[in-house]
Amino acid sequence: QVQLVESGGGLVQAGESLRLSCAASGDTFRRYVLGWFRQAPGKEREFVAAIGRGGHTYFADSVKGRFTISRDNAKNTVYLQMNSLKPEDTAVYHCAADSRIITSSYFQDSAYDFWGQGTQVTVSS
Repeated sequence: QVQLVESGGGLVQAGESLRLSCAASGDTFRRYVLGWFRQAPGKEREFVAAIGRGGHTYFADSVKGRFTISRDNAKNTVYLQMNSLKPEDTAVYHCAADSRIITSSYFQDSAYDFWGQGTQVTVSS
């Protein structure tokens, strides 16, 4: 089992940047695939990005070219660097982890067993 705690959210203006962090504890971090999902008010939770055990990265089309995901296995932390933020990026951002997930399921929130509590990102226009 792994416990996840997100940080780094806040209120920014359109065009600015934020870096989210997700610190993990409780199990061997490098065994896990890590994902970021977001949920805006009144909308379903959606995939944002994922990083595999070997460092391969995957992004939703809506954030490709603006967001990057990285992991530091020595610090048990995954990061989401968000640049050129838009008002439509406003949401609660959650990190997720799973040790058994397969590549084709990286985009599915139901495939992840462990979740953080979320951090609010608000982008004003």
